[in-house]
Amino acid sequence: MYMKILLRTPAVLFTFLSFSIGVLGQNFDKPSDETARVKAESVIQKAIAKLGGDRYLKVKTTVGEGSFSLLKDGVNVSYQKFIDVIVSPDKERTDFTENGSKTVQVNTGETGWIYEEHLESFRDQSDGGIESFKTSLRSHYDFLLRGNWKDQAALSYEGRRPASLGKRNDVLKLTFHDGFEVEYEFDDDGTPMKTIYTRLDSEKKGISEETRFAKFINEQGIQTPFVIDHYTDGAQTFRVNFESVVYNKSIPNEIFTKPGDPKKLRKKLKL
Repeated sequence: MYMKILLRTPAVLFTFLSFSIGVLGQNFDKPSDETARVKAESVIQKAIAKLGGDRYLKVKTTVGEGSFSLLKDGVNVSYQKFIDVIVSPDKERTDFTENGSKTVQVNTGETGWIYEEHLESFRDQSDGGIESFKTSLRSHYDFLLRGNWKDQAALSYEGRRPASLGKRNDVLKLTFHDGFEVEYEFDDDGTPMKTIYTRLDSEKKGISEETRFAKFINEQGIQTPFVIDHYTDGAQTFRVNFESVVYNKSIPNEIFTKPGDPKKLRKKLKL
């Protein structure tokens, strides 16, 4: 999806994070040169086959509904229902509802806007919000598997990393031209397990961001993670639970257009 997600975590969720991006400081021994290149391509092809092969690659739109839980110190501090609409390659709209009040975030490439009903706020997104959206695209396994990185980054095979008891994951890494790095872990059968990257906070301290994918369910022939957990420096910060995911539904372009009257956004999104 986008594939992003529902295969990916909705980009709006990353507004809870800061936006200054650093690079990973975690390295380990890995194969070199041609062996590593062949292995990296093998891992990608196995993952594509696992997720649905051609059906996965032909996904153009994704509509997901579910709940989002914001966590702090292991405690749920916010629970919201959402509808997330994704149109490849770079359009996304997420409508949140909490206690009867709506928040809508829309991204279309280099632009975006936000509506917050409880604040009576209707505004364009900040530069930080736009960068957060771009990071969410690049740091999802869908971006890697579809080859969207090929003019932007270099691919490498980083070897195998310990996972659950007695198991190891294959690790691929994309190093982007701007220095941003993302690691993607895959189970032996090709299932995407997690993605990891490092960002810098306001004091230039490196902070690890990790997204884990679980509860894969076959939807329209596509293996889809219905549970997504995010961790910051090892502490869980949010969980996404999907209740339904629909692929390749026709999406009207006007849902991404900023309306003249924000009151129209109070109604439930209908597709």
